[in-house]
Amino acid sequence: MTDQSTIGRFGSGREVRRIEDAGLLAGAGRFTDDFSLPRQTYLSFLRSPHAHARIVSIDTAAALAMPGVIAILTGADLVAAGVRPLPVAPIFQRPDGSPGATPLRPALAHEVVRFVGEAVVALVAETAEQAKDALEAVMVEYDERPVVTELTQATAEGAPLVWPAATGNIAAQMKHGDAAASDAAFAKAAHVVTLDLVNQRLVPASMEPRTALASYDAESDRLTLRLSSQMPSGARDTLCEVLGLPTEKIRVVVGDVGGGFGMKTGLYPEDIVVAYAARQTGRPVKWTPARIEEFLSATHGRDVETHAELALDADGKVLAYRIRSFANVGAYGGTTGIIIQLMIGPWVSTSIYDIRTIDFDLQAVLTNTAPTAAYRGAGRPEAIYIIERLFDVAARKLGLDPAEIRRRNLIQPEQMPYTNAMGQVYDSGKFGSIIDQALTRAKWDDFASREAESRARGKLRGRGLASFLEWTGGNVFEERVTVSVSGDGEIEVYASTMPMGQGIATSYAQLVVDVFGVEIERIRIVQGDTDRGSGFGSAGSRSLFTAGSAIHHASETAVANGRDLAAEVLEAAAADIEYAEGVFRIAGTDRAIGLFELAERQPERRIYVDATSKVNGPSWPNGCHITEVEVDPDTGAVEIVSYVSANDVGRVVNPMIVRGQLDGGAVQGIGQALGEHMLYERESGQVMTASMMDYFMPRADIIRDFVHVLDQSTPCRNNPLGVKGVGELGTIGATPAVVNAVADALARAGHADRAAEIQMPLTPVKVWEALR
Repeated sequence: MTDQSTIGRFGSGREVRRIEDAGLLAGAGRFTDDFSLPRQTYLSFLRSPHAHARIVSIDTAAALAMPGVIAILTGADLVAAGVRPLPVAPIFQRPDGSPGATPLRPALAHEVVRFVGEAVVALVAETAEQAKDALEAVMVEYDERPVVTELTQATAEGAPLVWPAATGNIAAQMKHGDAAASDAAFAKAAHVVTLDLVNQRLVPASMEPRTALASYDAESDRLTLRLSSQMPSGARDTLCEVLGLPTEKIRVVVGDVGGGFGMKTGLYPEDIVVAYAARQTGRPVKWTPARIEEFLSATHGRDVETHAELALDADGKVLAYRIRSFANVGAYGGTTGIIIQLMIGPWVSTSIYDIRTIDFDLQAVLTNTAPTAAYRGAGRPEAIYIIERLFDVAARKLGLDPAEIRRRNLIQPEQMPYTNAMGQVYDSGKFGSIIDQALTRAKWDDFASREAESRARGKLRGRGLASFLEWTGGNVFEERVTVSVSGDGEIEVYASTMPMGQGIATSYAQLVVDVFGVEIERIRIVQGDTDRGSGFGSAGSRSLFTAGSAIHHASETAVANGRDLAAEVLEAAAADIEYAEGVFRIAGTDRAIGLFELAERQPERRIYVDATSKVNGPSWPNGCHITEVEVDPDTGAVEIVSYVSANDVGRVVNPMIVRGQLDGGAVQGIGQALGEHMLYERESGQVMTASMMDYFMPRADIIRDFVHVLDQSTPCRNNPLGVKGVGELGTIGATPAVVNAVADALARAGHADRAAEIQMPLTPVKVWEALR
């Protein structure tokens, strides 16, 4: 029987159409660049054409005389004004035990530029065109210095240094595990599998560029900064630190966000300059970057080279896992960029496998390239790619089915909660069941017939499997929300997380429906204003299980408070008051009062709850993704002909949104596998893929269709909703599944050695060369 109640139609578990979409599709979205203010000015940046150089002089006289120019700022100006560089947490060490070493990233380059595209001069003018024209009159004299762009260059003996204190260009190092125990395990191993792997540098390329609009109110001495950001509170706090202002003097506001993918989790140098310029000029200042500026100066993702080894016994059970990785963190090693590769990625390195002995040596390396930071998955895709590639090569070496060697190493359900070799605790998981579901839906055992059919058409066919888990949470498990039931018939919820295309407002609204039982049209989700509330924000697939749990708790509190208020109005004991679908009623009678009528009777015409709640730890979503590819042996072109996944995502609030997140994540993972690569010219540090004309972007035709199985049988035990983060799951699974499939096709064609050696991205040229 169909549940026609409000909860039955709009509550959790239902495929409610996204409440955000109508406005966005009608062009009513309000992104940062859609806002303008009276007397607004425009800012443009002059960027370094060199990857490494000393700034000899800057001559701005001619530019200042040009029409419309209001102000010109240099790094020296900001230093003199006391503007600090972006902070780096002092939590890292170098190989010799000394503190981590990296130059601190200034708002504008001061004395030295360290990568192509670094901002050197900022110019404010009456119009955007005047600002761009006047920049051409600014004269900067540089003294070029030697450049290192690649990890092998930067770590070579005698290499030019990006920062004098970072000898060997090593900014930081972390070691994990037991080297002696690992050595002993490798010494007695029946089999050792070794791979050298590259996770190439990627550009997040969000649809909406960063964009900033700042205004200053002299009367209140208060600065307002409008951004496209995933973490408004964090942006405000960093801006306060670099400008030396108290928190109450800065408000950060964020509207619609056209994609984030981790790139928009922190404050950028450009944001600091825009805010400072607004305070100095007393007028609103807007900066909207061109796409090439995003390629050059926004943070990038990945860029890790790894030597990895597995020690196995005769039956294929892993005895030890050894990694030596170098992570290219760019010219300025930020806290996020370093910690992702040296700590967060390693948390999932042993994945769903019962591997007790590890030896990881991970180093963050400075180069004359743009800094790296979070990008969808943030360390977990790199880690999972390594272990999944190793397992496929091990299976080939031992003559085992790729699924079978994984089964022999799985953590079993009875081992939960399970503490992995990095000390991370998995609360739940039935990994074998997820693999079995994926194998069944992918018709794994019938592959031979499909391979024969492909061969008959002159194509090579391969299959690839990736079974994995991921950590979600952003390592902050507390969130503050407010719930306000108004006498006007609306329930407003404020959360400090951010919408950025993932449909989070719809999921939140469904959770509110679960508690209040009112029509979803009565619910208004508000986010993105530090004056309304502070919180960690949206990163690490944390929004639903942290803020969602807080919303559920605050909504229940509002109903409980309403029950007490209704008891007073109805002159009954609170214990006798029932609540359902927007009505408080004395049990067993027809005496009742509506939720919104009750709110109207309150002194402030509302029932208001401001609540902070905390979940017990991260969630550990997991999956098994299986792809099949066809390879054209004449051209090397790869076509994905099948993509099937089974995913343990805990309790599902909106299945349509979950599948959409898996689809989008997987497309980004496929993009890394088959084409994306941010390339720098080795000797000069010039960017070779700085536009959509040069950089491979995955398109809709990169895959035919997805088949996703959503397993809800294992709810997360760390939050009251039982949900698990899902935003990055598809990205993490897609990359190794696709690469393993292409490698399988090569191996079946008699090129097993080349299959193991091939590196991403698997462009047609690379695949064609591997076949020859």
